[in-house]
Amino acid sequence: MNDKNFRVSGRNTIIHKNKKIDLLLVNGDHPVIIISHTGIGLYKGVIPEKRIDAKRAHQELIDVSKPEVFGQVKTLVFIEALDNKEYKLDYSKINTENFIKVHQENYI
Repeated sequence: MNDKNFRVSGRNTIIHKNKKIDLLLVNGDHPVIIISHTGIGLYKGVIPEKRIDAKRAHQELIDVSKPEVFGQVKTLVFIEALDNKEYKLDYSKINTENFIKVHQENYI
């Protein structure tokens, strides 16, 4: 049984599937991003060390560099969130207002 709360599409897109679970996106040494059913932002909390700890906090940790996701650290990642928007994370523009941008409204 596949119990993932996200789906990978193409070479750099992640699709959020379950509104009860927040996704924590880890991409190398870059800031951690939280994806919830209400939107997306920088995660300021403690990153769970074990999968069971994340599950208790209603979170799932996604490491972009793992082979089952993308297999390498990415500069550009697209997120299809449950708030009906597609976001673009441009890791070359960290600490600017262009780091997290709405790429497409109403993608569904």
